[in-house]
Amino acid sequence: MNVLIIGDIVGEAAVKKLRENLPQLKQKHEIDFVIVNAENAAGGMGITKKIFAELKEMKIDAITMGNHTWGKKDIFEFIDDPILIRPANYSKGVIGKGYAIFKRGEKKIAVINLIGRTDMAVQSDNPFTTVEEIVEKIKEEVDDILVDFHAEATAEKIAMKYFLDGKVTAIFGTHTHVQTADEQVTKKGTAYITDVGMTGAIDSVIGMDIQAAMKRFITSMPERYKLAEGSQMINGCVIAINDENCRATNIYRIQVK
Repeated sequence: MNVLIIGDIVGEAAVKKLRENLPQLKQKHEIDFVIVNAENAAGGMGITKKIFAELKEMKIDAITMGNHTWGKKDIFEFIDDPILIRPANYSKGVIGKGYAIFKRGEKKIAVINLIGRTDMAVQSDNPFTTVEEIVEKIKEEVDDILVDFHAEATAEKIAMKYFLDGKVTAIFGTHTHVQTADEQVTKKGTAYITDVGMTGAIDSVIGMDIQAAMKRFITSMPERYKLAEGSQMINGCVIAINDENCRATNIYRIQVK
């Protein structure tokens, strides 16, 4: 089985870029399952009902979120949709779900969404103990477990790799919008990459307008972020899984400009 992971979609133009290229990507890489992080899809913050419907029309299998989960109030209308997953380590009792189980052929695939706690302006429970509880609960029920760890700190993500090594099929990082070059399959068969990157404007500061971003850094004065315009790119990765032992055999990065 081949799984396609698409990095954080930043804005409506990025949604269009994905729509135009996803069929070819799926065909070229013989994709069986698609996961997209969409927490920045609507104007760079959150997701709307319209964009969610567009993503569903693309036949995306699972949509994960992050620190901007509640960025658009529309989400309360579809938060319980079967394919939408918000961070599992939000406070107990928060609406929505932190993982979902999907059936593809004879296989059951679990997708878990986590949010980091280091340098993230979001209060959350411990992602390590949270995912440990979930994995223990579902490990006999599913074949593959795929984890989207939406976190800022590289160290926190790498620590999660070692914490879950051999216990899950794959761990992929999101949130920084910069694709890292450390993809690997561990000796225990877990695929890992620190960050899959973003789907957004090429000439930008992680998807945002360059001048607005520079003004914030140069003057230390507040400046409203706005989406960058221009040509878009897609960043992500493909994970190949052995259907017999449910272990990853390969992981490689993709980029479409």
